[in-house]
Amino acid sequence: METKDWFLIIFPIFSLLLGSWLTYFFTTKTKKTEAMIKFKEEKYSNLLILLQGFVGQTTSGELKKKFFEEQYRSWLYSSDEVILAINNLVDLLISERGETPNLENGKKVIGDIILAMRKDLAGKTKLKYSDFRYTDVIEK
Repeated sequence: METKDWFLIIFPIFSLLLGSWLTYFFTTKTKKTEAMIKFKEEKYSNLLILLQGFVGQTTSGELKKKFFEEQYRSWLYSSDEVILAINNLVDLLISERGETPNLENGKKVIGDIILAMRKDLAGKTKLKYSDFRYTDVIEK
């Protein structure tokens, strides 16, 4: 057999193996990425709900405690920006020593946390911290 004949036999087999491996690689990578995004969505959703413990009529020591428990866990999965935004909240709370923080500073810190989470999940966003609005629901 000539070299050309060997090439005609080996090249299709090589292409098949390479194509199969690439398909497997990219499928696995896509599934991992999707699973991580779903996991982060769930965890960030928990943090977002627990942030209510710091705002308005829903201020609650129990929610704050749960928030900080989840915040400690967030070091395992959150982006650097989310960690830094949460640290800014902690710094604000420490600097105010138990007093109610300045309303605008509080809105900025909470809004920055939410934007950092959004950017981590969705990539880019045109929103600003001031676009997030918290509404107290008061039962009568």
